[in-house]
Amino acid sequence: MSKIHQALNERILILDGAMGTMLQRYNFTEEDFRGERFRDFPHPLKGNNDLLTLTQPQAIRDIHAQYFEAGADIVETNTFSGTTVGMADYHMESLVYELNYESARIAREVADEYTAKNPDKPRFVAGSIGPTNRTASMSPDVNDPGFRAITFDDLLIAYKEQVHALIEGGSDILLVETIFDTLNAKAALFAIEEVKDELGIDIPVMVSGTITDASGRTLSGQTVEAFLISISHIPLLSVGFNCALGADQLKPYLKRLAHNTSFNVSAHPNAGLPNAFGQYDQTPEEMQQLIKEYLDDNLINIIGGCCGTNPEHIKLIAQVAAQYKPRKITETV
Repeated sequence: MSKIHQALNERILILDGAMGTMLQRYNFTEEDFRGERFRDFPHPLKGNNDLLTLTQPQAIRDIHAQYFEAGADIVETNTFSGTTVGMADYHMESLVYELNYESARIAREVADEYTAKNPDKPRFVAGSIGPTNRTASMSPDVNDPGFRAITFDDLLIAYKEQVHALIEGGSDILLVETIFDTLNAKAALFAIEEVKDELGIDIPVMVSGTITDASGRTLSGQTVEAFLISISHIPLLSVGFNCALGADQLKPYLKRLAHNTSFNVSAHPNAGLPNAFGQYDQTPEEMQQLIKEYLDDNLINIIGGCCGTNPEHIKLIAQVAAQYKPRKITETV
């Protein structure tokens, strides 16, 4: 049995909180994003958080360390937009392999430092694979419903490059997250299976969708159950939801998921809903109480935070989760 499976049998695992929220605290300028290496790059780079792995590696390292310090078992690599599709916005497609490899390597180093301090609590690295900013199953043009901004094959090629680099940089797990279009996710999962075959390895895969609004559906229109069926052909480490909603709004969908799957269940909700200024106001104490309800209802095996969460949120979530046994997995019919 792998270390991650063993850990999941023993306890509820804690995923880290938001990377973007933490990076905002640094107030990095255009010059900070560029660093010395990209000082003369002809296009604006501010906002390309993945690039900070190369230009501000100490900040990325420190954020991982703060989450481990708060009690996280798993940190995500700084690679949410790390495909040629995402990097095209910044004219940096050629950097994709390096960005993913270095992000995984930095997270791996910090994880190993914390595992060495406490070998009874091994720390893991999840290679973060975001949804890209294009959708394969819907048209971005209301006047041309048949148009697609990207094809399945384009996504497959982009994801394969990212997956190769994340694995070779030292990821323990691959996390396909914030899925709003399941066809994009299927391309990522297909890419992972192809890379696993090419490298002759197996690596656990987490899948996390996002319910976009009160309709209880993903952006591409799937219900919880339809989303689950769409991705259950692959033996996953876990399936879950993240982003878009706060812990209280997410709970009914998580409950439906937990009752319909024999996979481990994960959740990393936002710190509530954004206010009028796009800020997240939910305190660590408020979020802890809401996560306690998940635990009381035996819904989760892996819990963390998304937008607006920081190490304080994760610390209190870890404290309450330590008092509970992981969700028992029963075979579903």
